[in-house]
Amino acid sequence: MAWKNPADEELKSILESAKTIAVVGLSNNQEKTVYQISKIMQQEGYRIIPVNPTVDEVLGEKAYPSLKDVPDKIDIINVFRRPEYLPEVAKDAAETDCRVFWAQLGIANEEAYQYLKERDFTVIMDLCIKVVHAVLVK
Repeated sequence: MAWKNPADEELKSILESAKTIAVVGLSNNQEKTVYQISKIMQQEGYRIIPVNPTVDEVLGEKAYPSLKDVPDKIDIINVFRRPEYLPEVAKDAAETDCRVFWAQLGIANEEAYQYLKERDFTVIMDLCIKVVHAVLVK
């Protein structure tokens, strides 16, 4: 079975109810798309939690080496890692209380999708969270 994204109504509901987004792969390089999108989402009112073992802080928020290390409640896990890394990130995600896994535009992995669906996740892949927010929430 191929992966399938939720309908627009569900995406809108997720974004309207979420307060905290953990961004896997967020770096402090302001030239990178992940930084720019995370900054915009922060400006839209979301708390951004950087998940990256190579940085201490991004966008004024303490960074954590993995999702398992984040002590706070996460509403959306937004992933900026290459598709081959998604199964590993999915396993980390399953160890959190969060049940929304969002892989950015151009990123999808069938194995990760199946793994997460078996664990009652809402899985979104190959969609830009900023674009979906701009279209559905604004």
